[in-house]
Amino acid sequence: MDQHLIALDLDGTTLNNQSKLTNETITTLRALARDGHIVSIITGRPYRIAKHIYDEIGIKTPMVNFNGALTHIPHEHWDKEYDVELTRELALDLLAHRKELGIKTITVENKHHVWANQASNDLPEFLPNKLRDDQILTATNLTGNPIAMTIQYEPEHQEEIIKAVNEKYGDFVEPRVWGGPYNILELIHRGTHKESGMFYIAKQYQIDRQNIIAFGDEHNDLEMLDAAGRGVAMHNAISELKSIANDVTPIDNEHNGLAKYLRDYFKVTI
Repeated sequence: MDQHLIALDLDGTTLNNQSKLTNETITTLRALARDGHIVSIITGRPYRIAKHIYDEIGIKTPMVNFNGALTHIPHEHWDKEYDVELTRELALDLLAHRKELGIKTITVENKHHVWANQASNDLPEFLPNKLRDDQILTATNLTGNPIAMTIQYEPEHQEEIIKAVNEKYGDFVEPRVWGGPYNILELIHRGTHKESGMFYIAKQYQIDRQNIIAFGDEHNDLEMLDAAGRGVAMHNAISELKSIANDVTPIDNEHNGLAKYLRDYFKVTI
């Protein structure tokens, strides 16, 4: 089979419901990499909470973080690495008006650093549950432009925050509400989605669209699955994603659905 780009969402797709890799998934992905395919993680997660998964799989290919805003090869100086930044002004503006907008926690990140106005125990893997003094979000500590911002808010203020961001920064900022039970709003550069990173990686390896297969389960995977040559929604995916996908895995993420689908599709024996 021709070389493929295998684009993988993490949560709800590659990982089980405990946010862990199974041995079956690791073995399958390593076998595909050995066969010459480009196995790439394309996730909304920041690098700080995705690198251990990359390392556990044991791949050496590019990874995409922040839903397409950062593409890089971990642990390497890659001259094709790129990021798409927001502005320091945006972060400090929201910080200054957080109380009136009903914002609880503002988390601001780039590849290697994270700042927040306060620690949070609500989502300890995604939101920092402890901060050093130099990680407190202030004008002194935040000296450059961040890549992404995550806002935890009071639910009754969701539309108010989105309106405030769109009115002042809507020309370059895109607010996205997380799915599920969390009151989380993510801000990234407008027009930057997972498929941006997917196509960028494909270009580096000269892989045609028809040889891109992408897997996902949530709203932030819509553009990626729709753009890929073969977009595959997980059995546990939202209905909107299943409706635009080329295929759906017969098994969910909790029972190695990704690994089983890949072995069948690529005729891999482990």
